[in-house]
Amino acid sequence: MGEPGGLSSVRNAARVLKAFTSNHRLYGVSELARRLELSTSSVHRLLTTLESEHLIEQDEATGKYRLGLAIFDLTAAVAPGYDLSDALLPPMTVLRNRTGDTVQVAVLDGRQVVYIERLDSPHTLRMFLGVGRRNWAHCTSTGKVLLAHLPGTELEMLLEGWDLPVITGQTITDVELLKKELAQVKDLGYAQNNGESEADTLSVGAPIRDATGRVIAAMSVAGPRARMDAEIAALRFAVMEAAGAASMRLGHHSRRAVR
Repeated sequence: MGEPGGLSSVRNAARVLKAFTSNHRLYGVSELARRLELSTSSVHRLLTTLESEHLIEQDEATGKYRLGLAIFDLTAAVAPGYDLSDALLPPMTVLRNRTGDTVQVAVLDGRQVVYIERLDSPHTLRMFLGVGRRNWAHCTSTGKVLLAHLPGTELEMLLEGWDLPVITGQTITDVELLKKELAQVKDLGYAQNNGESEADTLSVGAPIRDATGRVIAAMSVAGPRARMDAEIAALRFAVMEAAGAASMRLGHHSRRAVR
């Protein structure tokens, strides 16, 4: 005897979520239907329902689907005794106290970043975005980090047809130049935003990895460009160390990194 309809639907929804992995983060409806051996209409209904709960979201650039931001809450619930904030806030606090500057953590949402945690500098500037706010990925240090660690085909699809918005006179507006910088970011382990999203602001970002080594977020430290220029070497080291500490609290060990 088959499963009752409701339970079957739940099982198929779970199968949809489990189909997304670090090696396959984007699916079209037909592609996912073939993988799960379900009808296209059934998969579309499942994706629509999961999207309404923010467990799945549709990529604006490609029209394909990926895991939604609500997955972070579920992932945190699996951790023994603490949530994602508990993993992030101690290293963020160390970095903020060490530098005296604003520290933020962001995740990628299409061509934008969404800030999920922030600790203000004692000298907070109004320009800094709050938790839940968005910014363009190509002109932020966190965004560059997250773009740089996308699988190659996924990055190409995201960049295709993207007319990079001009935010300041320093913003990268050429896709080929952005690609070159992203390759450097991946090799160096950090990214910089030199007045590209706010003319007088500099930020440095580094990747945060989960237990599998996948880059799931990026941490940055940001402050006045005039002062931070002189401290850039120390800031790079400090943010990479803090992001590494957050990664370790999420179960990451360097030998397991997925580049």
